[in-house]
Amino acid sequence: MRTGIQGEPPKTRPRAVPDAAETFRIARTRMAPGLALAQKLAGASAVEASADGVTVTLSNGRRLLDFGSYGVTLLGHRHPAVVAAVQRQLATLPASTRILANQVAPALSQRLIDLTGAPALTRVWLGQNGTDAVEAALKFARLATGRSRVVALAGGFHGKTLGALSVTSGDRYRGGLEPLLTPGVYLAADLADAERAVRQPGTAAVIVEPIQGEAGIRPLDAHALRRLVTAAKASGVFVISDEIQVGLRRCGPVSLAISANLEPDAVLYGKHLGGGIMPVSAVVCSQEMFAPMLGDPFVHTATFSGHPLGCAAAAAAIEEIEARAAHGAVLGDHLRHGLDALAQRWPAVITEIRGRGLAWAIEFTDAETAGRVFADLSTSGLLVSPCLGRPEALRLLPPIVAAAEHVERAVAIFDKVIDRVVGQGAGK
Repeated sequence: MRTGIQGEPPKTRPRAVPDAAETFRIARTRMAPGLALAQKLAGASAVEASADGVTVTLSNGRRLLDFGSYGVTLLGHRHPAVVAAVQRQLATLPASTRILANQVAPALSQRLIDLTGAPALTRVWLGQNGTDAVEAALKFARLATGRSRVVALAGGFHGKTLGALSVTSGDRYRGGLEPLLTPGVYLAADLADAERAVRQPGTAAVIVEPIQGEAGIRPLDAHALRRLVTAAKASGVFVISDEIQVGLRRCGPVSLAISANLEPDAVLYGKHLGGGIMPVSAVVCSQEMFAPMLGDPFVHTATFSGHPLGCAAAAAAIEEIEARAAHGAVLGDHLRHGLDALAQRWPAVITEIRGRGLAWAIEFTDAETAGRVFADLSTSGLLVSPCLGRPEALRLLPPIVAAAEHVERAVAIFDKVIDRVVGQGAGK
């Protein structure tokens, strides 16, 4: 990139300000009108214009602190190292022929194996989003075992395509679509039920989120999870750890399952793997689970699997995330203390604070209160993510590039909004 006088930043063209009214008109008439209305309310009739680091700037000039984005922006927006990696790749090989090999996909696969650090996990399949990874893992498990039954957990969220939806719980997602494509899925009520279920004949795999994201950042009981994994292994059942939202340092370790010595057969990554720039996901799995692809490499393919731009973004993102792991741990502790204080201040409306690292949930007494708080947060300068599977809870997913002052500002905004929503002095 060329610069002017040495030492000056590159000159950029002024950004055109989006026409918010026209944007909402098109969205309302050509896309989902309910979503357009929700976005209009959240932005107070403004739309996203630009983003940088922890900040999103709207078309009316307002700046919002982003602790949401459904976990994608662990490195914030437009992280310079990730942007630079994508620009370099864009200048040489932005797309793959899919007939010839290129360097970036194998290099990323090796980096993911080294990063995950489990001797048994030696194979990688690359996708574009978390659902891609779930679909691939389920197919590998069923083909490798010759069995069709899969065990999943109530409260788990693994995607909304028909295959992934079969292991996602919740009437809101499944309503009107059942029977789904895999009627052999058993949705266990809890970990003890899942432990019994994996012993049933014909079971290929069990899929779990060590911390359930859409269920309100709900960590699974470590001892019960270990018993489930032990039972699955004894029955020849593959264990799939879905860490698409909570892995890769979002909640501390690279892999929560491996950190807990659970020895999964596959770990799934996504969301922030692309550095907040490109969509990319990965299945890191054992040779045994990957066996179908060893026999026939075309058993599961996708046009954009291993896309060069996504791989370049992911490789850069991994290095930047790893460099900030220690800071992320400190920042997570700072957020936990702030949220604990918030819960003590508002005991009549906040029922629980849950989370780990840089993923936390505030659970309110009811969905109505949570909805009113959520609606007021964005107009007050803070973006968070709702929990579609648990509407009483709101998620805070701060970037690892945030500072202590950003955490303090987020907690202060929550405090002011709760005060407005429930009434001055209520619940103290």
